[in-house]
Amino acid sequence: MMTGRSVYRTRKTILILAATALGGCANVPADQRSPTDPWEPMNRSIYSFNTAVDNVTLKPVAKGYQFIVPSPARTGVTNFFGNLRTPGSALHNFLQGKPKRGFSEVTRFLLNSTIGIGGLFDVATPAGLEANTEDIGQTAAVWGVPAGRYVMMPIFGPSTLRDAILFPVGFITAPLYFYENSSVRSKLQILRLIDIRSRLLTAEKFLEDSKDPYITLRESYLQNREYEVYDGYPPEDDDFLDQLLEDESFD
Repeated sequence: MMTGRSVYRTRKTILILAATALGGCANVPADQRSPTDPWEPMNRSIYSFNTAVDNVTLKPVAKGYQFIVPSPARTGVTNFFGNLRTPGSALHNFLQGKPKRGFSEVTRFLLNSTIGIGGLFDVATPAGLEANTEDIGQTAAVWGVPAGRYVMMPIFGPSTLRDAILFPVGFITAPLYFYENSSVRSKLQILRLIDIRSRLLTAEKFLEDSKDPYITLRESYLQNREYEVYDGYPPEDDDFLDQLLEDESFD
């Protein structure tokens, strides 16, 4: 258990790292910014802050979690939290006019919650019911709400303006939010964060090898988000690779 003094030292360390990161904000000329990222100087500052905080909090915990907890157990944790998202995913499939996928998600939830022992085991996928995960941001996109500008959210990372505005709605409609035992709920939310962070450790190496991790993360996120919105068939963008090559300044 942390003492008052250790909590004070931790907070002081985070504040120092934050101040250092914010002070090192990259001044990107307006004419060199991506059209999707006009707030790049601010976003870079927040990205630096997030990285600094992560390096002294979640990242070392995630590494310890990955080292100590066996792979099958970690898979069970991932499956459990994925199963909790399934009812919401089913709802959003219906709202997007995809009833077949919506019913598939409902069936997945029933199978994994029963035969899969509360979702610890994914028995639905081997049975031919692939996950069709949807969220409120994707539903808003289908309803015609534009993505808007790229936004780096404090702590929570990359997003679009549309998804950032809708983020609180998605949070308060998650199943864990309604769990009455606040102590258990908090512990489960922390475990979920650790699980997510541990699964990002491998992808992080891709960023570390990049010439500009911020741009690599931004373009990868936006491309993946568009892929999700269009169910794997986004409209062709011939300028995407050219823009990425220009931003990365490859020789």
